[in-house]
Amino acid sequence: MSRIQKSLALTLAGGLTLALVACATIMQGSRQEVSFGSTPSSAALTIDGNQVGSTPYAAKLKRKDKHIVRIELAGYQPYELAMSRGTSGWVWGNIVFGGLPGLIVDAITGAMYKLKPEEVQAALAQQGARVDRQSDMLVVMVTMRPDPRWEPIGSMMPQ
Repeated sequence: MSRIQKSLALTLAGGLTLALVACATIMQGSRQEVSFGSTPSSAALTIDGNQVGSTPYAAKLKRKDKHIVRIELAGYQPYELAMSRGTSGWVWGNIVFGGLPGLIVDAITGAMYKLKPEEVQAALAQQGARVDRQSDMLVVMVTMRPDPRWEPIGSMMPQ
């Protein structure tokens, strides 16, 4: 075996060893499936500024990135969420079995993280005025963007 072949074989063996000791990368991968739903359904889903579809929807998101989710539907107030990430339990497997090389690989691939929440269910609130009666009180909720189809019945003006 030539010197170049030995070096190549050693590099390949080292890379394979690093990949095999990365416990979280092997067990869960660098992406996580997150499901998105809304009430009402068929709302536009935007993840990190890119419209990806409508609810219900399941997306495989990179574990190492933080994600901003926006769900919107005409006539309803938009729902926005900043997903967080925590450390996955598989990291402990690296500490016990893989040591530092496994931790490094999992940190680079992002497999050491777990996105939260794993499921997003948005209850979209209707825009516009809403009147609720609570015991002997009348509660009026107002929005600054009323539906143009509504018939005005009154207005409140500052004095």
